Amino acid sequence: MFLKKNFPQFCLIFSILLLVYIIYRSEIFWEGTRSNYYSSYYFLSSVFIIFSIITFFLNEKLNKYLLIIIFSITLSFYSFEAYLNYQFFKKYRIYKSEIGINYDVRSKLEIYNDLNKTNNYVVDIGGKYYFSMEKKENLLPLSGISNSKTIHCNENGYYSIYDSDRYGFNNPNESWDEDNIEYLIVGDSFVHGNCVNRPNDISSVLRNLSNKTVLNLGYEHHRGPLLEYASLREYLTPSIKKIIWVYFEGNDLIDLKNELNSKILRNYMDDLEFSQNLKSKQNKINKIARKIIESKKIHKKEHNRFLKSIKLYNTRTLLKQITSPKSQPLLQPEFKEILKLTNELALKNNAKLFFIYLPEYERFKTNYDNKNYISVKKIINELNITFIDINYEVFEKELDPLKLFPFSMPGHYNVEGYKKVAEKIYELTKN
Repeated sequence: MFLKKNFPQFCLIFSILLLVYIIYRSEIFWEGTRSNYYSSYYFLSSVFIIFSIITFFLNEKLNKYLLIIIFSITLSFYSFEAYLNYQFFKKYRIYKSEIGINYDVRSKLEIYNDLNKTNNYVVDIGGKYYFSMEKKENLLPLSGISNSKTIHCNENGYYSIYDSDRYGFNNPNESWDEDNIEYLIVGDSFVHGNCVNRPNDISSVLRNLSNKTVLNLGYEHHRGPLLEYASLREYLTPSIKKIIWVYFEGNDLIDLKNELNSKILRNYMDDLEFSQNLKSKQNKINKIARKIIESKKIHKKEHNRFLKSIKLYNTRTLLKQITSPKSQPLLQPEFKEILKLTNELALKNNAKLFFIYLPEYERFKTNYDNKNYISVKKIINELNITFIDINYEVFEKELDPLKLFPFSMPGHYNVEGYKKVAEKIYELTKN
């Protein structure tokens, strides 16, 4: 009864509070670094405010009908959100029945707090967090905190955790002391090893197969071709025999578009002598990374599932996929230039460069747009770089390619997927 009589006032208050919350998230929480993302939410809150003002001029009967309609729509959305949550929790039951233990449903923040009660753990960071501090610090780190137990991610029922090396990468620390290195691998989260433990990541499988030294420069969080080239420039060591460049079709070109806005990263393309001398600045990198970990950006971004449900997280994600289906980004001319520079760097160091093309989950679930694959392969062939198509070599030979993903759901590869990818890379590069 109260809501029916005060419907216009309620709408206006809700709309204003929504706008205030959006301003807080966009301009305070994210410090204006994600304004484009929140532009649609600004528009939506403005529509709500205009609508709430209009309700003051409508008669009581019409407002009553509007209240019924809004209540029905809201109830429908939350019922659908509950259904999506039910589907999500199916994998927990599958995991319990197959493995015999419970799926770890804690957020990264929760496990970080739990583990730090008795030990000193950190979480992996990078990408957008470092970009937001680039101007302030006049430094763009390319790795995480060194010599630390690093909490990674959970897609397989458990949180992967690794001991970072002296430069903050996912390697045995002693690998950097070797005189002869068989493989140096660059890439994003798939190379980093999301979300499996050693010895199940690509680099570890290659170490075991070759019985030789492998250095992994992979790192997650919006890492594309320019960041990977910068990593090579900063951490390339002598006596590298093979450089493995791992390209992921799901987001590498999207990440490159964002990377080109970084002044520091641009310097790597424009000046072949440019360096941030990151090897000598690991202490500073550690300080920056720890500051981010302790800041609101790492902690507050971790929401429990109840809060996500209140915000209709799954429903909004699904609607975004339906209304804005994933399209292939434009292949920027800088992509070819970066690979050209990478090949020249490899030749200068007497190393052989291999380009590994990884397929994404959507390729096996949708009518996939393959035009960028053709364009990327053409560029790699023009540069006379060996092209290895993991989709053709591995996934197309599976009766069910989705079994190489955790619970056949979107994400990174599972243990079996990483193993088969690494085995094929070894087979095609060992000679």
